[in-house]
Amino acid sequence: MLAPVIVGFGIGYLALGAFLAAAILTGQLMANTLSNSGGAWDNAKKFIEDGNEGGKGSEAHKAAVIGDTVGDPFKDTAGPALNPLIKVMNLVSLLVLPAVIAQQHHDAARYSIAGASLVVLVGAVAFSKRKSESMAGDTPAPASVTAAS
Repeated sequence: MLAPVIVGFGIGYLALGAFLAAAILTGQLMANTLSNSGGAWDNAKKFIEDGNEGGKGSEAHKAAVIGDTVGDPFKDTAGPALNPLIKVMNLVSLLVLPAVIAQQHHDAARYSIAGASLVVLVGAVAFSKRKSESMAGDTPAPASVTAAS
């Protein structure tokens, strides 16, 4: 969501337009590729399960099951999720565009907004990549549980 803000304030409104055009083009192509490849892997598994290429239990079936395991998230989540991402980027761009145009001659304000947005973006990525503590943790089990085992 912050990428259009960083591009708009950091580079300018023309770069923001180019950024959106590229995001729409590559996002739609990627969504189409993910959805189609996931469906192809699913269809390949069904084809093999119908008795082709050795049928169930064959090496081809084992490979198709692995392919279908990869393909299910492609067709069910990753492909369809790109459309809302593109819509949000377009909406954010339309909302910040008047401010980008109004600040186009105020370099200090533009760069400070872009820099602050970049810091927030890097912080959010770092926060999402941190190691979380497991639900069980490293605490020992109560004595009653270990005695019953």
